Amino acid sequence: MTVLPCGSQSGVRLECVTSSAAVSKHLQQQISPQHERGAVELRTMTSQGHPGDAVEEVVVSWQEKLFSQYEMDLFQNEAACQTPLDRQYHTQINALIRLKHRPNHRIFTYTDHDRYTDCLTFHQLQHSTDLLTTTRSAPTFLAEKMANMRHRRQERRTTDSSIPNSKVINWEPTKEFVRNSHVVNNVLQTMYIMGDLGPPGQLGQKENEYLLLTIKTDGNGTVFVNPDFNKGKDPYRIVTEGEKREVWRLTVENISAAMKPEDQGREQNMYRDLYRRHKQHLSSVVGQDFEMPPVGVLRYVMYGEIVSARGFEYDNLCIQFFMELPNDWQSLPSQVLSGVTQTCRTKAMGKDNVAFFSYPFSCEAFCMDGRVREACSPHWPVLYFKILSLDSWQRCRTEGYGYVLFPSLPGKHTMTCRTWRPRLTGTVSALRRFFIGVSPELEDHSYVRIPGTFQGERLSRFGFCTETTGSVTFTLHSIQQARSFLDASVLKKRRQKVVDQLGGFSQQEALQSILEAFQRARTKMREARESLPRDLNTTSQLQHQPQDGRL
Repeated sequence: MTVLPCGSQSGVRLECVTSSAAVSKHLQQQISPQHERGAVELRTMTSQGHPGDAVEEVVVSWQEKLFSQYEMDLFQNEAACQTPLDRQYHTQINALIRLKHRPNHRIFTYTDHDRYTDCLTFHQLQHSTDLLTTTRSAPTFLAEKMANMRHRRQERRTTDSSIPNSKVINWEPTKEFVRNSHVVNNVLQTMYIMGDLGPPGQLGQKENEYLLLTIKTDGNGTVFVNPDFNKGKDPYRIVTEGEKREVWRLTVENISAAMKPEDQGREQNMYRDLYRRHKQHLSSVVGQDFEMPPVGVLRYVMYGEIVSARGFEYDNLCIQFFMELPNDWQSLPSQVLSGVTQTCRTKAMGKDNVAFFSYPFSCEAFCMDGRVREACSPHWPVLYFKILSLDSWQRCRTEGYGYVLFPSLPGKHTMTCRTWRPRLTGTVSALRRFFIGVSPELEDHSYVRIPGTFQGERLSRFGFCTETTGSVTFTLHSIQQARSFLDASVLKKRRQKVVDQLGGFSQQEALQSILEAFQRARTKMREARESLPRDLNTTSQLQHQPQDGRL
């Protein structure tokens, strides 16, 4: 299947390669093509002189009607015309008979408005498509899947549409049921290029009609062609049914005229105008003003991810975490400050076993003291976490504790935190941990850093036995927003503008160059003094001492 711009033309060549047609190849003649729209290039001649029996080439435009022999015989009789379209076909066929100029013989078309299009069921179209074979080309995965779709024709839907009383849900669907029930609800216009592959002198029979090419277009102006154009590959082979199985070769090529430079320019201008309007629409929806926090308030937004954990003793790991906000910080009532990851099995990578969580979380907090953004204030939110392992009896063991301090600088930060866990001395504690999963735990998780109940100057953990376990990797993306940032940026720009107007920028640059030259000269003097011998260096120092003996 090939996607082409709407308004294209296709060249279709149909040739019989059986023994009856091989004799007449040297008698074929070429008729010069007409250059009007819908012009037909026809090359047909057999040994008996009947046109259209061996080779035929036709140029078909979109929704161009080419009559078959069956339609020629049917619409000659005015009594068979039932609709205005049939009467229009009756007039066109009479004109062709009167002028004795029929552009096609075996190749004909069914347009989107023909009543015979409804008679082509999905199974008939699929059966006709299966007859097309080629030696060098194979359908792609996408073409094979899209060939199993049927498109709903909305304009042909009947008014009496009621839900049947049968069972709606099929709990054991077959492949045929799934393929037939896969509906794409798109309004498409369809055109079929057919071929009458009957024996010479017996054209016009419905059982000898075969589908050669399907062309569809949607509302976006895109054309779908199935089967694909040959593009230099071998022609498709069609084997007819019946006692006399004849072999035909089908060649499909795209002969649409190339777009002119002025048309390409108009198309590019149209796309630029479309993108500009879309950008304006998005700007009108989003707006130009950002939501700013109140004066003296720092807004901190952090999007984090628990990436992985490695180096732990047991498998089936999960992480419990919660975020602690200092006294000057607040969060929204709907903000969730704790969570737990999924249970993840480890994977051997090198010497360690790694568990990949890829668990996302977010936090939005507000600081009521604007000085928290300064480097001298360390009061930032803290993320405490605890690693657990799950055994076959669904019992949890403590694998480690750790904490991560929220980054004070905005941007992306990747942090790897080492963990530890409490340990009791003796063999009994290790046996309990191995057999029944009992391990010591912390009552207060903030004891990993500084307990929240601690009041004093020094915190001593003397006598507290711990054991180093594994590590956990975090990826944090932090954003800070405050009015003071904007005010400082505006004030800096204003000061720089005033300095530039007074010419102070050039003076500062000259002063900086003088200081750099002095620093380089001082460095060279020190290096030269160090390179002197030790006795000369001592003599020079004595010569520079004061004469009065004072040091």
